[in-house]
Amino acid sequence: MKHDEFAFFNEQLAAMLRDGIPLEGALRRLCQEMRAGALRDNLQTLEVDLARGTPMGAALAPREFPELYKKMILVGVKSGDLPGSLTMLADYFQRQNQIWTRLKSMMTYPLIVMFVAFLISLLLAFMWNCVIGPSFKDMFAGMGIMMPGATIFAFETLQSIWIFPVALGLLFGFMLSVVFLPAMRGKILWRLPAFKEATIARVAASLNLLLKNGVNLPEAVGLAKELENSPAVAADMRRWEIKLAAGTAKFSEVAAGNTMIPPMFVWIVSGAGENLAAGFQRAAEIYHSRAIYRTEVALFSVLPIASLFLGAVVISQAFLVLSMFLPMIAMISNLSGN
Repeated sequence: MKHDEFAFFNEQLAAMLRDGIPLEGALRRLCQEMRAGALRDNLQTLEVDLARGTPMGAALAPREFPELYKKMILVGVKSGDLPGSLTMLADYFQRQNQIWTRLKSMMTYPLIVMFVAFLISLLLAFMWNCVIGPSFKDMFAGMGIMMPGATIFAFETLQSIWIFPVALGLLFGFMLSVVFLPAMRGKILWRLPAFKEATIARVAASLNLLLKNGVNLPEAVGLAKELENSPAVAADMRRWEIKLAAGTAKFSEVAAGNTMIPPMFVWIVSGAGENLAAGFQRAAEIYHSRAIYRTEVALFSVLPIASLFLGAVVISQAFLVLSMFLPMIAMISNLSGN
């Protein structure tokens, strides 16, 4: 589901509940104004289940909502402050949408460039193998023309010209899988600074959200770990769980020896003392800002690099094809001299 749409829905639902509108009526009214889609379908079935008297936990269980969202709704119902929980959730998903929109912008242009390079390479390979190549060498050999070194090199290279579109196609497919498959995204993209800091900001925001609503630290860490796509970050949080279960109290000791979560994160959270929710909130704000900054820097870097890559692909393959015309130019020059 789209985070911005989900954030807007939660803001509107919180406002309606504060105005005294019952939950079922607020859901029904909002669904009437929403466009058709998975989010609307889930909310409509949730409203029907609640109207039938189904408990909130049982009504939420089969719905396709994030686990963090389900947990926070149940916490809000239990504490009697569902509008407050919805408002915090709206802010959380709005921040996630802001980061993810910028990260997608950073990835879109390289994908387009890679696809265009693949199409150009495929076209040149087709033209050489099916149109130009079959008659070139025999034609010039029969005329007794000495072929230039560039033409000989180009001809030998063009015998394997299909390697170029195949390689570019595989690279484009790999990039697509990294962008659109959560498992691949968690394994690969977290190594890039912008994605790594966006991941840390998300972890901190999730923990802040849970702690603010009364969830204890061990349970909050366990839930945040289950929601995490990055195996390395999840492994760090698993070590936190073990230390918390063993009775370790200080967060600086709980989070010692991390593989991916940096010491600065631990220092920021530990600086809040016993108010860990405030520490996680501060960490979320800092790493959110850092992720936005790094994304902006990456955007200005990616555009020229991608353009240079596309230019290199086009020029290199065009050079190979054009080199095959050098003997013809030499033949025309000889005829003109005679």
